[in-house]
Amino acid sequence: MNKKIFIVFILMVIGAVVFSGCAYTDDKKPINESKDIKIPDVTIPESESTQGIKKFSSVQEIREFLKASAASSGRYDVVMDSRYMIGGAQAPMPVMVTPAVSSKGGMAETTSVQYSGAGGTSDYSKTNIQVEGVDEADFVKNDGKYIYVLSQDKLVIIDAYPAEKSNILSRIEIEGRPKDMFVDGDRLLVFTEDNNQVYVYQEYDYRPFPRYTPRTNALVYDITDRKKPQQVANYSINGNYFRSRMIGDYVYFIVKDNVNFYDNVIDVPAIKQGSQKILTPDVYYFDNPEQNYVFHTIASINIKSDRDINAKSFMMGYSDNLYVSGNNIYITYRKNLPWRYYEIDREERFYNVIVPLLPEDAQKKINDIKNSSLNSYEKWDKISSVLEDTYNSMDEKEKLEYIKNAAKAVEEYEMKLAQEREKTVIQKIGIEKGNIEYRAKGEVQGSLLNQFSMDESGDYFRVATTTQFWTTKGSVQYNNVYIMDKDLGITGTLEKIAPDERIYSTRFIGHRLYMVTFKRIDPLFVIDLSDPKKPEILGKLKIPGFSDYLHPYDENHIIGVGKETGDTGWGGVSIKGVKLSLFDVSDVENPKQIDTYEIGTAGTDSEALRDHKAFLFDKAKNLLVIPVREITETGQYDSRYGYYRQKVWQGAYVFGVTPKDGFKLKGKISHLDDYEDQQFYWNSPAAVRRSLYMGDVLYTISAKKILMNGLKDLTKINEVGLPFEIDKYYEYGWN
Repeated sequence: MNKKIFIVFILMVIGAVVFSGCAYTDDKKPINESKDIKIPDVTIPESESTQGIKKFSSVQEIREFLKASAASSGRYDVVMDSRYMIGGAQAPMPVMVTPAVSSKGGMAETTSVQYSGAGGTSDYSKTNIQVEGVDEADFVKNDGKYIYVLSQDKLVIIDAYPAEKSNILSRIEIEGRPKDMFVDGDRLLVFTEDNNQVYVYQEYDYRPFPRYTPRTNALVYDITDRKKPQQVANYSINGNYFRSRMIGDYVYFIVKDNVNFYDNVIDVPAIKQGSQKILTPDVYYFDNPEQNYVFHTIASINIKSDRDINAKSFMMGYSDNLYVSGNNIYITYRKNLPWRYYEIDREERFYNVIVPLLPEDAQKKINDIKNSSLNSYEKWDKISSVLEDTYNSMDEKEKLEYIKNAAKAVEEYEMKLAQEREKTVIQKIGIEKGNIEYRAKGEVQGSLLNQFSMDESGDYFRVATTTQFWTTKGSVQYNNVYIMDKDLGITGTLEKIAPDERIYSTRFIGHRLYMVTFKRIDPLFVIDLSDPKKPEILGKLKIPGFSDYLHPYDENHIIGVGKETGDTGWGGVSIKGVKLSLFDVSDVENPKQIDTYEIGTAGTDSEALRDHKAFLFDKAKNLLVIPVREITETGQYDSRYGYYRQKVWQGAYVFGVTPKDGFKLKGKISHLDDYEDQQFYWNSPAAVRRSLYMGDVLYTISAKKILMNGLKDLTKINEVGLPFEIDKYYEYGWN
């Protein structure tokens, strides 16, 4: 047989067998019958991707690092002198672009705090948070007396208690796009974004060129006089606002900015107060090859001080999730392998997987060629001759057996390699009274759903992940739980939970993890974490539907908010309305769903499914409130528009909930009028997005107004209109 034809034939047969998804029994033996098939362990060269932290000593060092990174990945355009036109001027063109910027799990329920001012109440709800003592920013805050709302481009302060006398005290126009805020006594901090033009000089050039970049602003106000808030500080950092937390008087926030590298110019992060640069943070990086780099600047501000600010910047890839405890920030991102690894993968697979299947004499010949001084083309020419001779010496049965065993070995090898590639890196950064110090890094298999996939408990960090990758037989999917020590070394592992399903929600509570996975039915897993070295499943419950968010009711009961499901009639699963579930987990080996409540039909939705801050619960008051966009009837053909339209209701559902009685609907509150009911199918300006209570009054907030109803019977007490402008609705969202 012609050598070239033979080699093509071998590769085609192996490829055809591999990609056909055929399975073979384990009793098949290789041609070298003295050995069983043994797939070598797959390891990534850690010397090339240590994930360890390093600090840049200068801008020049950053520049050289980026040049080397670009060259090793084949992205030589990074260092090209490319230009583009801005406003008639010739300006450098950024060539590194980042994807657009798109959180101790305990029983962190409503906390009552005595308001220091006159006329307030100590009985009021606060933002629904994940970790007790770690506040999360939102566009609505209250302190038992006043409600603070970011309404489009305005900060609005309402004297809200008592409800009968509610009125707007002040409204301040804010430059940029307000995102969210914190309130701490008589201080208020607002985060905004805007677009900024900065000028940079190319090396030894005679004039600056503009660079357009998003900018994050932290505006601090003194609100001692709620009628006349005074801005006392204006900090800014180039980049997009990511997340923030407040611990005591310290606000920690993260800003992401593209690493723009062009014409030997690096625009490093800097913090300004007004137009004055006050801080250039140290820049650190992790030895993880990235297609794009992003500066993650972690800054801290003492909200009670006008000058207490600190920051450090970490250059990494696109981060996806953030968890903050009282002492640490955990940032996660997907691990990338060195580019070189993908280039040599096929060669390593041949030597590690195919060669061991050959007779010993053929193995010796090939390894001798491999270790020779020949170049790669000469080596393969000789190796292919050995393969040809070996194959021609086989009878037909041996040939078929060899091809099958090779395909099976390659498949197993590729699965191990895919698992190694599917990893998340966790970076741990310590925080204390404004100080920011890097502490440790770790890795786990799989990816994290959201901030509730993580939890810190004492010296241990716990995570739940979903592993998903493709093999020659299709998609592989399962879930994992890892317990890590204070240095993020793995101490306990529970892997391959619920094959072919993915995590929909998790909640860490004490020494337990409650986890919901879903494919056709909703298994609720109760997982014991009391032994950091040996997490184990205590029990599970399989029911229709799934929960997107889990919230503790008490130590023996969990509330779930998600969707109901049904059968399509042809073997599929249909998604129905919003579903509330109440689980009894007192018998951990046999959790039970003791009550459910379904809202609306297919298409019904709630912001609480995606944002826990939209969820209001207070056990003592027997109160549960969620915003709902409800499909109330099947579609009717509308000749004016030429398509089917469904009737939509938008507002808040108000429940009482107890283990004894389950969910009891107290009533529904809507801010809609007839016009809006017809015009806004999705997000109406009158759609309720947040709710809170002060005393015995429930306050619901939409873009247009704040409505006040009595908690006892939901009788309307009062309402306050917000400064809403329809022409700004789509520009600002509504906050």
